[in-house]
Amino acid sequence: MIAELFRKVLGRGRNVTKPKRIIHSVKSHHIRREDISSCALRVTESLQKAGFEAFVVGGAVRDLLIGRAPKDFDVATNATPDQVKKVIRRSRIIGRRFQIVHALCNDEVVEVSTFRALQAAPEDDQAADEHGRLIRDNVFGSQEEDALRRDFTVNALFYDPNKEEVWDYFDGLGDIRAKRLRMIGEPAQRYREDPVRMLRAVRFAAKLGFTIDKAARKPILELADLLSNVPSARLFDEMLKLLLSGHSVECLRQLRAEGLHHGLLPLLDVVLDEPDGARFVELALTNTDRRIAEDKPISPGFLFATLLWHQVRLGAARIESKGELPTPALYQAMDEVLDAQKEKLAIPRRFDAVMKEIWSMQPRFLQRAGQRPYRLLEHPRFRAAFDFFVLRAASGEVEEDIARWWEDFQIAEDTERELMLVVEDKPKRKRRRGPRRKKPASTDDAAYSEKLSSEITHRKGDHDE
Repeated sequence: MIAELFRKVLGRGRNVTKPKRIIHSVKSHHIRREDISSCALRVTESLQKAGFEAFVVGGAVRDLLIGRAPKDFDVATNATPDQVKKVIRRSRIIGRRFQIVHALCNDEVVEVSTFRALQAAPEDDQAADEHGRLIRDNVFGSQEEDALRRDFTVNALFYDPNKEEVWDYFDGLGDIRAKRLRMIGEPAQRYREDPVRMLRAVRFAAKLGFTIDKAARKPILELADLLSNVPSARLFDEMLKLLLSGHSVECLRQLRAEGLHHGLLPLLDVVLDEPDGARFVELALTNTDRRIAEDKPISPGFLFATLLWHQVRLGAARIESKGELPTPALYQAMDEVLDAQKEKLAIPRRFDAVMKEIWSMQPRFLQRAGQRPYRLLEHPRFRAAFDFFVLRAASGEVEEDIARWWEDFQIAEDTERELMLVVEDKPKRKRRRGPRRKKPASTDDAAYSEKLSSEITHRKGDHDE
């Protein structure tokens, strides 16, 4: 029965056989109970004592086998969400498409999912859309079926902390040792069920240093357009995982190699084909990877500001060439870029203010006379904007001397700062005939910039804390 369902859902054809489970002892995998978080141990032990099966599953097992410390632990069980909630007192049920339980232990959250069943064939209109993407998935099953439903063999490993055993249905342990990313089932069909799996293949390959199996790689270029059918919010979440993987530079290279970068960040497509833009983006992503490796905080708003900056610059230059003043042109370009980007990637509105503040403050770093440097230092987003300016200097977009000036200005004493200020050459005013006209405030470019930047800063509800 399972083999028949496997043929329908995973598309392997008549040669499909029932997956063979191999149980690896601790001698062959070296994962010990002590390697599992206390919360995950408590959850598995509680469920097992209540008479249910419970395993640590997926990425945590994979990472431990590779020798990395998992960021989080997931548990899979044959208990239903309601049963899990009765056993684990501090827990809550979440999700619509497929219900899961969040078990709470102090600051740690362990995700507990019930084994998933193999769905009806993708041609079933109620199970999948016209492209083959599964849209109904809230059906529970056995551990064997749950293994069949997972995407890659290295993610279909189950660890029993009680017996210290790894249960393996598709030689995932062998693929880990071979550093190979292999799809469970027929790759093209699995990508049609969920096109995001193509992005996950790239992310895992870059993050783990694995090679995508030839069969899994072959259909990607042909099916890349299916990503346009993925809800934009989900696409944003997956892109954020990719960019914050700690290996974003390699991920981006892999995306280009597989032909997947087009359409994900539409305005980034152009950047990567232009030397100046590509240099800036690579520096920004390298900086992000370094901060993640050093366990430093990362701002998604800052990251997306770097990815979209080149198009903001080009847009501002185009608008300015039509006669608009520099600062209004910059703000108009910012709006155009963000509006165009939201058509595909649903960047949350809370990041808009962060990006706009960073962008709008860039011209102000060129103003080093009078009180303007002091006012800029007091801006709550100064550090992020300055880091952004340093990246621009490193890419050759602005003079490095200016970035160094600001670095020194921040740490200088008051008397030193006064000596560092740049003396502006005031242009000679031409005599006018007739009565003087009061200059509109909007034509003072610097004042206009500070005014709009202040409005963004104080706009209620738009901050990315």
